[in-house]
Amino acid sequence: MPLIRLTGPLAESGLLAAGSDPRSARLAMVAIHGRGASGADIIGLADAFGLPDLFAVAPDAPGGAWYPAPFTQPLDANEPYLSNALARIDAILALLKDEGFGPDRVVLAGFSQGACLSLEYLARNAGSVAAVLGFSGGLMGPDAAGRPETSSLAGTKVFIGCSRTDPFIPALRVMETERHLADRGASVEARLYPEPGHTINQDEIARAVALLQSIG
Repeated sequence: MPLIRLTGPLAESGLLAAGSDPRSARLAMVAIHGRGASGADIIGLADAFGLPDLFAVAPDAPGGAWYPAPFTQPLDANEPYLSNALARIDAILALLKDEGFGPDRVVLAGFSQGACLSLEYLARNAGSVAAVLGFSGGLMGPDAAGRPETSSLAGTKVFIGCSRTDPFIPALRVMETERHLADRGASVEARLYPEPGHTINQDEIARAVALLQSIG
């Protein structure tokens, strides 16, 4: 899959880019990788989705991880790394807004750590993006059912896919995440798959593509 050469402020941001030319794209996707991976790994989602009007960018986490402790630990256990990672998303969204991609034209997509980070960002920043694709992830902290956020997520679309027996992501956390976001008005589809493993399957890709096509 060929990468896109960025220009202007985006070119200085350290992002990889792929997919459609941003000047003609309908949507921009921020793809966030998992632990031990890189932007070069997750940017392949743009190719897997196969949408001709999708522009994708992917950052690299310092040292290959966005935060050090398991995502179900108390939030303080992952500070200041978690706050730094959320600020990185803030900065990327600001760059995309300057390129004409407002909240109604931007999607967060992440795998594993990247999925947890994407869902956490949405929970804390209502109205910031049109949709989130969370592959093998959930909201962060020891209790996703008792979170304090109440601002409306109406109009935001979310897909979460995960194995029922994922070794890193408890199925209960996936369902708690679905409930919290849906209770705040988001349109959420969560799918738990019988196949074991920690990966992205073809059904998840198909559902993600359908969600992306429904935006706008």
